[in-house]
Amino acid sequence: MSKTLSDETIALVKATVPALEAHGLDIVREMYARMFKNSEIRDLFNHSHHGAPDGDTGAQPRALTGAILAYASNIENLAALAPAVERIAQKHVGLQILPEHYPHVAEALLGAIKCVLGDAATPEILAAWGEAYWFLADILIAREAMVYEKQRGTEGGWNGWRDFRVDQIIEESSVIKSFMLKPVDGNPVLRHKSGQYLTFWFDIPGHPPIKRNYSISSAANGIGYRISVKKEPNGLASGWLHDDAAVGTVLKVAPPAGEFFLPEQSDGPVVLLSGGVGLTPMVAMLETLASQRRENCVQYIHGTHDRETHAMRDHIRSIAAERPAISVVDFHQTPLADEVPGEDFDHAGIITDAWLVEHTDIRNADYFLCGPRPFLRAAVSALSQAGVPSHRIHYEFFGPADELLAA
Repeated sequence: MSKTLSDETIALVKATVPALEAHGLDIVREMYARMFKNSEIRDLFNHSHHGAPDGDTGAQPRALTGAILAYASNIENLAALAPAVERIAQKHVGLQILPEHYPHVAEALLGAIKCVLGDAATPEILAAWGEAYWFLADILIAREAMVYEKQRGTEGGWNGWRDFRVDQIIEESSVIKSFMLKPVDGNPVLRHKSGQYLTFWFDIPGHPPIKRNYSISSAANGIGYRISVKKEPNGLASGWLHDDAAVGTVLKVAPPAGEFFLPEQSDGPVVLLSGGVGLTPMVAMLETLASQRRENCVQYIHGTHDRETHAMRDHIRSIAAERPAISVVDFHQTPLADEVPGEDFDHAGIITDAWLVEHTDIRNADYFLCGPRPFLRAAVSALSQAGVPSHRIHYEFFGPADELLAA
């Protein structure tokens, strides 16, 4: 494939931006319909992100539509898309997507463009989009090969799916359970970066194979991993884990992946901010920071509904009690009638923009955030408006990323 895009291709792809704005979601839905006819390709995807029979288009088709539009709009300035490309590559590695899968997506994408746009999708337009697709695909394939090689060559690492046994289950709250996992082969495991996730392949009776990502909620130890999973309403995988998985259950697990993680060297103040089950990567980061015995302050700020939904509170408080540099602040949005301020929680209500700006070191701190999209949108906006530069605001959200080929 070409190492650079031709001027003609760039011009033709950019000329399709208005059509993508008008019909992009229809193109994406048609593309997925074509790909899902192939069971091998269908099983690569997280179908919880692809909508429901009632007509909901799902978050992933909308995210992919935005990603394709962003690619077309920035095709002459792809450096602007570098963070998104890394996120996509990491997700692909988690899902074990390989070079041989890419031609199927190319065929489905170009077929969908032709189907939806009709005569407007001229041979020249289709050729330009074919070149543009493979230009990006080659970048992703090369990056993914590097990640696979590093996983395979690092102590405790592996490629593909490895069997892990549930060693212990801990009920953390009314909606969250932790699952302690150890490899069936008894060998060491790859030391993950705090903030990364594991991808699981579930064979649930009565359903096709499904894949899900869960953040690792413990610091690296080389022995095993902990995931802390919220039971989602109508969640197939999370419901099965909560209701059917037991000590001794064996799960298929891909190596740790993800571009959201705590840097190895972080000398300044750190603020960890989470909402709900977004605490999972934050707890891993907190454990790591505590093990470093750092002198610079670490603030952990968490918001949840009430005492019953507040997971891992005692564990987090015990970490802070042993490290003077670590402080913890809890917000309960709707405290129960018998909750005691100062004991069960620190503040009633939500984490407000004003509180966040006033009580954290916006001049010097690095911020790591995880939680629902509305929570992140509000927090990132507040920090940005307060003058925190974008390179000091790091965040992870639950749900589909803006990806060109992923679950």
